Amino acid sequence: MKHLPILISGCLVGLRCRYDGERVPDQIMIKKNIREHYLVVCPEQLGGLPTPRKRSQIVGGDGADVLSGKARVIAEDGQDVTDQFIKGAEEILMLVRLFDVKRVIFKDKSPSCGVNKIYHGTRSVDGCGVTTAILIQEGLFVEGMI
Repeated sequence: MKHLPILISGCLVGLRCRYDGERVPDQIMIKKNIREHYLVVCPEQLGGLPTPRKRSQIVGGDGADVLSGKARVIAEDGQDVTDQFIKGAEEILMLVRLFDVKRVIFKDKSPSCGVNKIYHGTRSVDGCGVTTAILIQEGLFVEGMI
Protein backbone atom coordinates (compact mmCIF):
# COMPACT_ATOMS: atom_id res chain seq x y z
CA MET A 1 0.00 0.00 0.00
CA LYS A 2 1.38 3.38 -1.05
CA HIS A 3 1.60 5.95 1.73
CA LEU A 4 1.16 9.48 0.46
CA PRO A 5 3.04 12.22 2.28
CA ILE A 6 1.32 14.69 4.56
CA LEU A 7 2.42 18.27 3.85
CA ILE A 8 2.92 20.11 7.14
CA SER A 9 4.09 23.57 8.24
CA GLY A 10 7.65 23.46 9.54
CA CYS A 11 6.76 25.54 12.59
CA LEU A 12 4.29 22.85 13.67
CA VAL A 13 7.10 20.31 13.99
CA GLY A 14 9.42 22.65 15.87
CA LEU A 15 11.58 24.07 13.07
CA ARG A 16 12.79 27.62 13.64
CA CYS A 17 11.14 28.95 10.51
CA ARG A 18 8.68 31.38 12.12
CA TYR A 19 9.11 35.06 11.27
CA ASP A 20 10.90 35.64 14.61
CA GLY A 21 13.11 32.56 14.30
CA GLU A 22 11.70 31.09 17.51
CA ARG A 23 10.46 27.59 18.19
CA VAL A 24 7.06 27.11 19.78
CA PRO A 25 7.49 23.78 21.59
CA ASP A 26 3.87 23.36 22.66
CA GLN A 27 2.84 23.37 18.99
CA ILE A 28 4.87 20.34 17.99
CA MET A 29 2.10 18.08 16.77
CA ILE A 30 3.75 15.53 14.52
CA LYS A 31 3.02 11.98 15.61
CA LYS A 32 5.74 9.38 15.53
CA ASN A 33 4.13 6.86 13.27
CA ILE A 34 6.13 4.83 10.78
CA ARG A 35 3.08 4.64 8.54
CA GLU A 36 3.02 8.39 8.04
CA HIS A 37 5.39 10.27 5.76
CA TYR A 38 5.68 14.00 6.31
CA LEU A 39 6.84 16.65 3.86
CA VAL A 40 7.86 19.56 6.10
CA VAL A 41 7.78 23.00 4.47
CA CYS A 42 7.90 26.74 5.05
CA PRO A 43 6.45 28.69 2.10
CA GLU A 44 7.98 31.96 3.25
CA GLN A 45 11.48 30.48 3.25
CA LEU A 46 10.85 28.77 -0.11
CA GLY A 47 9.82 32.18 -1.44
CA GLY A 48 13.23 33.57 -0.53
CA LEU A 49 12.51 35.34 2.76
CA PRO A 50 15.11 35.03 5.54
CA THR A 51 14.60 33.81 9.08
CA PRO A 52 14.21 35.84 11.17
CA ARG A 53 12.22 38.33 9.09
CA LYS A 54 9.80 41.19 9.67
CA ARG A 55 6.25 40.16 10.49
CA SER A 56 3.99 40.46 7.42
CA GLN A 57 0.28 40.81 6.84
CA ILE A 58 -2.07 40.76 3.89
CA VAL A 59 -3.47 44.20 3.10
CA GLY A 60 -6.66 44.54 1.08
CA GLY A 61 -8.09 41.04 1.39
CA ASP A 62 -6.80 37.51 1.92
CA GLY A 63 -4.59 35.00 0.13
CA ALA A 64 -7.02 34.48 -2.75
CA ASP A 65 -7.06 38.26 -3.27
CA VAL A 66 -3.24 38.31 -3.31
CA LEU A 67 -3.21 35.64 -6.03
CA SER A 68 -5.72 37.61 -8.12
CA GLY A 69 -3.75 40.85 -7.71
CA LYS A 70 -6.36 42.59 -5.53
CA ALA A 71 -4.31 42.53 -2.29
CA ARG A 72 -0.65 42.75 -1.28
CA VAL A 73 1.53 41.25 1.45
CA ILE A 74 3.34 43.98 3.36
CA ALA A 75 6.06 43.55 6.00
CA GLU A 76 5.88 45.64 9.16
CA ASP A 77 8.70 47.86 7.82
CA GLY A 78 6.56 48.71 4.77
CA GLN A 79 8.38 46.43 2.30
CA ASP A 80 6.12 44.75 -0.25
CA VAL A 81 6.85 41.01 -0.02
CA THR A 82 3.97 39.86 -2.22
CA ASP A 83 6.27 38.36 -4.86
CA GLN A 84 8.08 36.23 -2.27
CA PHE A 85 4.80 34.96 -0.82
CA ILE A 86 3.50 34.04 -4.28
CA LYS A 87 6.80 32.37 -5.20
CA GLY A 88 6.68 30.31 -1.98
CA ALA A 89 3.08 29.28 -2.70
CA GLU A 90 4.02 28.22 -6.23
CA GLU A 91 6.95 26.16 -4.91
CA ILE A 92 4.62 24.39 -2.46
CA LEU A 93 2.14 23.71 -5.26
CA MET A 94 4.95 22.14 -7.29
CA LEU A 95 5.82 19.85 -4.35
CA VAL A 96 2.16 18.90 -3.87
CA ARG A 97 1.94 17.84 -7.50
CA LEU A 98 5.33 16.12 -7.54
CA PHE A 99 4.65 14.03 -4.43
CA ASP A 100 0.90 13.55 -4.99
CA VAL A 101 0.05 15.14 -1.63
CA LYS A 102 -3.57 14.69 -0.55
CA ARG A 103 -3.43 15.95 3.06
CA VAL A 104 -2.16 19.33 4.22
CA ILE A 105 -1.78 20.56 7.82
CA PHE A 106 -0.87 24.25 8.10
CA LYS A 107 -0.37 26.79 10.89
CA ASP A 108 -3.47 28.94 11.12
CA LYS A 109 -3.34 32.76 11.35
CA SER A 110 -0.26 32.96 9.09
CA PRO A 111 -0.24 35.21 5.97
CA SER A 112 1.04 32.24 3.98
CA CYS A 113 -0.42 29.18 5.75
CA GLY A 114 -3.50 30.56 7.51
CA VAL A 115 -6.53 28.37 6.86
CA ASN A 116 -9.48 30.02 8.61
CA LYS A 117 -7.90 33.17 10.05
CA ILE A 118 -5.13 35.62 9.18
CA TYR A 119 -3.82 38.57 11.18
CA HIS A 120 -4.77 42.08 10.18
CA GLY A 121 -2.98 44.53 12.40
CA THR A 122 -3.31 43.22 15.94
CA ARG A 123 -6.46 41.16 15.40
CA SER A 124 -7.27 38.00 13.51
CA VAL A 125 -9.85 38.14 10.74
CA ASP A 126 -11.56 35.54 8.57
CA GLY A 127 -9.54 34.54 5.53
CA CYS A 128 -6.78 32.28 4.31
CA GLY A 129 -3.11 32.77 3.55
CA VAL A 130 -1.49 32.87 0.12
CA THR A 131 -0.24 29.26 0.07
CA THR A 132 -3.50 27.92 1.45
CA ALA A 133 -5.39 29.82 -1.26
CA ILE A 134 -3.32 28.30 -4.07
CA LEU A 135 -3.82 24.80 -2.64
CA ILE A 136 -7.57 25.33 -2.30
CA GLN A 137 -7.63 26.46 -5.93
CA GLU A 138 -5.88 23.16 -6.73
CA GLY A 139 -8.77 21.33 -5.02
CA LEU A 140 -7.03 20.32 -1.79
CA PHE A 141 -8.57 20.44 1.67
CA VAL A 142 -6.21 22.21 4.08
CA GLU A 143 -6.41 21.57 7.83
CA GLY A 144 -5.52 24.42 10.15
CA MET A 145 -3.73 24.08 13.50
CA ILE A 146 -3.63 27.00 15.90
